[in-house]
Amino acid sequence: MPEKVYDVVGLGVSTVDLLMQVDHLPAEEEILRAVGFSAQGGGPVATAIVAAARLGARTAMIDAVGDDWRGQLIRDEYARDGVSTDFLLARPGHTSATAVVLVHHGSGKRTIVWSSGTAPELTVDEVPWPAIDQASYLHVNGRHGDACLQACQYARQHGVLVSFDGGAGRYREETRRTVPLSDLCIAAREFACRYTGEEDPERAGPALLNAGPRIVAITDGIRGSWVFSRDGTRIHQRAFPVEVIDTTGCGDCYHGAFVSGLSRGLDLRSTAALASAAAALNACQLGGRQGLPTLPEVQAFLTQHAAD
Repeated sequence: MPEKVYDVVGLGVSTVDLLMQVDHLPAEEEILRAVGFSAQGGGPVATAIVAAARLGARTAMIDAVGDDWRGQLIRDEYARDGVSTDFLLARPGHTSATAVVLVHHGSGKRTIVWSSGTAPELTVDEVPWPAIDQASYLHVNGRHGDACLQACQYARQHGVLVSFDGGAGRYREETRRTVPLSDLCIAAREFACRYTGEEDPERAGPALLNAGPRIVAITDGIRGSWVFSRDGTRIHQRAFPVEVIDTTGCGDCYHGAFVSGLSRGLDLRSTAALASAAAALNACQLGGRQGLPTLPEVQAFLTQHAAD
């Protein structure tokens, strides 16, 4: 087996998020002044990888971005957080993906408008197979289509664990090709229900296990998360109470923290608590990246809430 250089390598889409905090979501033709603004990197897999890096994991990102200012911002943010960009392709003359996120001040509810940019997704021939060989986990959400599918198949054949992100609003029929290839499946409740046809997480979790993964986690916002494993473990992890500013990226943070915990050898109960605490801390700031905590910050938070 090749020496593991990375705890987790992500394969997904990197974006720039332009976030504006507003007193109310605008009506048609309304001009509205923002009460808060931030520009930062985004994307489900990308944010999970940065979350894992903040918690001390060795990480890298596989993606293709444009050679525009947004692509440079994406690279700079990865480098700042210690995420390797050795496998990040730049598409000459193309633009990178961008999202405009309107966040309601007070409730944290969001409206997202997203542009994919013009940079073509990765092809199978462009997948850096040695990067996957060097990873303990490959984290994906199905983006990059056939490249993602073949990367997952390659990982399974070479002893690399696959982590799949089933985000809210992202269920597609083609994800049925990827979930069975995963060892760890973390899904939003809406995704889990659509995939399994079960409305109750207590039934959706075992149904997802039957699809192939060894570990399943179902997230449901303030209702916490449910974790299941093939050895019969069943855990309900509460959501920690915090003053929510913005829930952007909280699920992605949970995913990154969960993979980070498993790669450090934590048991499932400790891993679920770590992931829930990291997501709670991330909700206390605007945007998906700004509030991503470090390991000492999460440990202090868990100590503070141990007796709650």
